[in-house]
Amino acid sequence: MLVDVQLPVQAGTTADPRWVTRFAQHAERCGFDGLVAVEHTVVGRDYAAVYPYASDGLMGLPVDCPIPDPLELLAFLAAVTTRVTLATGVLVLPNHHPVVLAKRVATLDVLSGGRVRLGVGVGWMAEEVEACGANFATRGRRVDETIDVLRALWSDRTHEGVSHAGEFFRFVDVVSAPVPQQTGGVPIHIGGHSRAAALRAGRRGDGLQPLGVAAADLPALVSLMRAAARAAGRDPAALELTLGHSVEAVTPERLSRLKGLGATRVVLKTTPTIDVEAACAAVSSCAERLGLPVRQAL
Repeated sequence: MLVDVQLPVQAGTTADPRWVTRFAQHAERCGFDGLVAVEHTVVGRDYAAVYPYASDGLMGLPVDCPIPDPLELLAFLAAVTTRVTLATGVLVLPNHHPVVLAKRVATLDVLSGGRVRLGVGVGWMAEEVEACGANFATRGRRVDETIDVLRALWSDRTHEGVSHAGEFFRFVDVVSAPVPQQTGGVPIHIGGHSRAAALRAGRRGDGLQPLGVAAADLPALVSLMRAAARAAGRDPAALELTLGHSVEAVTPERLSRLKGLGATRVVLKTTPTIDVEAACAAVSSCAERLGLPVRQAL
């Protein structure tokens, strides 16, 4: 079981270089497998969209909370860490042009030594998606095509050129270098709570990260993902499942239960605080409780 920790964006400190460096290096030393960064490119000041993972429909972040670009943040952290995976959870994929995104992600993967994982989603805030130039109503199809473009550009390891003619993107005989260091390209995990997310994971993804899904509803989504993979001629057993918990509450027994649900990775959230030493202490306590392998200091 791989155990990642999400950078605590709610504290408003992940854009503070000293704070986030201290937290990231400490999590790496404590034996966590990865760091996960969230994304909101912009936030509507009075958004009408309903956040699907809270009963009040609100995302729980003030509109002026500093939310650094996740790829820029992970590039910064790549330079101050050596081992941890650098993941997005999740990147709002309709916000990004896939040709530009392919270059950015491949560059990060090469410079970090092949440590990148992309968690992606369609987005729930219409105001954000449309401010970035995409039609909210067609974002699902746009995401599917974006994934196809990313994979095509990353697979061109002999630089013979790639062409694409789709609903949203068109180009002829282009080369994007460097390609990712990871031989299969950067893994793409699909975040979401819907049947569409499970189908997308099966047909195009490397895994599923269900968000806000009750344990009783999880087996049906996982089965749908694996059935979609088989129908697409893909190996369903190769797809990963990432579930969530919290730094403060997770125990070996709860981790075991998540593994029993099929999880191959758990992403832990931590209670936000501006006190970096308190945040690090919570991470230390969690790592000790779970028996994670302590690493030597940098």
